Amino acid sequence: MRIIHILNHIQEIGNGIVNVSVDLACLQSKSGYDVAVISSGGEYEQLLSKFGVKHYRLNQERQFINIIKAAINYRKIIQEFQPDIVHAHMMTGIVLARTLKIKNKYKVISTVHNEFQRASVLMGLADRVIAVSEAVKNSMIERGIPENKLCVVRNGTLGSPRTRNITDYQPLKLEHPAIATVAGMYKRKGVTELITAFEKIAGEFPTAHLYLVGNGPDKELFIEQAKSTSVADRIHFEGFQPEPQQYLLGCDIFVLASHRDPCPLVISEAREAGAAIVATQVDGIPEALDYGKAGVLVPSHNSQALAEALKDLLSNSDILQKWKYNAQENLAELNVARVNREVLSIYHDLFN
Repeated sequence: MRIIHILNHIQEIGNGIVNVSVDLACLQSKSGYDVAVISSGGEYEQLLSKFGVKHYRLNQERQFINIIKAAINYRKIIQEFQPDIVHAHMMTGIVLARTLKIKNKYKVISTVHNEFQRASVLMGLADRVIAVSEAVKNSMIERGIPENKLCVVRNGTLGSPRTRNITDYQPLKLEHPAIATVAGMYKRKGVTELITAFEKIAGEFPTAHLYLVGNGPDKELFIEQAKSTSVADRIHFEGFQPEPQQYLLGCDIFVLASHRDPCPLVISEAREAGAAIVATQVDGIPEALDYGKAGVLVPSHNSQALAEALKDLLSNSDILQKWKYNAQENLAELNVARVNREVLSIYHDLFN
């Protein structure tokens, strides 16, 4: 079987869609399949080459002239590689894969990573649509995607070819108790509520510090918010970290306060690191936390509920240790090898 993954880029910037796609391409090639990736390029080209994955450079920026050029070049790539499967991970890719299929006999697969985006309904153009959580599947059904097209393959990133073994990382020396998040600096990641919640509890826990790991367009807004608090010197903006495992191992509590999050990869990484986890009860987050068995779930957009959860953990070392232990239970389901097996099964089913 010859497989192409198509996405906008393969930059190492903490983009979950890119990370999932690169993991699949590497593992599928390692399993003996002929695999290629189409993208505008990025730091992961070297890793793909190491695993024997061919990379085709294609600029998919959405200007009219460029899209025409992309369509012409895409067709040339297809004629050269002759795929059986084209797996699209982003909107431009699914449009190219479906509309230019014509005489080519390949099957089109899509993965819905960010179903909250209005254009994600386009992923329904595929022959099979992979949802990264049951919550995403249900949302896509409500938006008109036929249920018989949909399959669920829950995200998992443990054992990724992009990262080292967790035992190879050293915990970062942080001020304790340390609360951390690893997230894009977007409003939808709930960073505003996290900063507010931290300020609410900071007086009661005078040695506590908050570490915000990640970059994004709203970072300056969060920096200004932090400066306006009474505990600005205890809120640390760490920027993007290619190896956030050091923070996950070094912190006491990991928080993901997202407003929307289909199935965040960082949850599996925080669980493997053994951090006590507090996260919002939205989209695929409860599934990633075994519906509350592996982490504390709180309502989204609610800094008070978040503050109370943090206070409960920091006030009782036994409870904190219990949630650290719970986080590391049932990790086998979060392994990238399981994700790869389930995706390959969907590919094969299309030809039976």
